[in-house]
Amino acid sequence: MEEQEFKGRNEVYSKSVRAGKRRTYFFDVKTTKANDYYLVITESKKKFNDDGSSSYEKHKIFLYKEDFDKFAEGLNETIAHIRTIAPAMTTSDGASSNGASSDGAGSGSDGYSDLKFEDLSGEPAKE
Repeated sequence: MEEQEFKGRNEVYSKSVRAGKRRTYFFDVKTTKANDYYLVITESKKKFNDDGSSSYEKHKIFLYKEDFDKFAEGLNETIAHIRTIAPAMTTSDGASSNGASSDGAGSGSDGYSDLKFEDLSGEPAKE
């Protein structure tokens, strides 16, 4: 997780949160021309194209100060509900109690899967 302070035009503060191998969330505080604060939440996902190149898919939510409390309340209630119906999902590192990562891929203790290049070709591995 990273935190940065900004002295830029309308960016006041930014925090990024890595979530898995290919997803990052950005929380950016900005100001309007009238010096009101608002929050931009961006989800950025790394995608791989057929030619092997990569690109990023981004989705943004703009949250204005008059909605902060209602948004936080709804988010907290929803997370609490999920934790009551799926208590194994209470770890803060994105892993469930069974060792599976939050992005659905099985992983070892280092966070990487045991995928072998032979697995990608569809041919059996030679030992």
